[in-house]
Amino acid sequence: MLIIGIAGGTGSGKTTVVRKIIESLPANEVTVIPQDSYYKDSSHLPLEERLQLNFDEPAAFDWDLMFEHLKKLKEGKNVDQPIYSYLTCTRAEDTILVQPRDVVIVEGILVLTNEKLRELMDIKVFVDADCDDRLIRVISRDCVERGRTVQMVIDRYEKVLKPMHNQHIEPTKKFADLIVPQGGNNKVAVDILTNFIGNKLGLYI
Repeated sequence: MLIIGIAGGTGSGKTTVVRKIIESLPANEVTVIPQDSYYKDSSHLPLEERLQLNFDEPAAFDWDLMFEHLKKLKEGKNVDQPIYSYLTCTRAEDTILVQPRDVVIVEGILVLTNEKLRELMDIKVFVDADCDDRLIRVISRDCVERGRTVQMVIDRYEKVLKPMHNQHIEPTKKFADLIVPQGGNNKVAVDILTNFIGNKLGLYI
């Protein structure tokens, strides 16, 4: 099993990089573990307080559960991945059954901040992008998927996303084995990554 950590700022293009890796490999070779599924449950708080939570700092995540699930997958065991709702800021009662595959991608803004997770990774990737490009993508995504207005997204970017990116996310570049500028549009970097995976698995991509 090959465990790949893919980090980068919100809206940097991580999802595109993951999709291109999956498309380059044979079907059913890849399991994706999104960090967003492992936010701590906040159902004990009133909705107004939940909506004000900082989702861009390490303390927001259940690292122990994420580490436990990765260990189990590496041991060839299934795991029940949580489902997290951005609309209610709570975990759903249902879970997603995740099975071990030859490639496990751990994807999220802060996956390289946790030392225990990094030690499980065979390759660590940081997807980089210009801050203006990231903001445009975040506006497009959050307005459609998370029910926020443009002004809400801009306010959150200035108050939370930008300072948290500078404090917690950008410094994790130093842990990366490969930095992918321009996100998923960087075909050369994506090809290098997929060829590395193919060689490790004995595949011809």
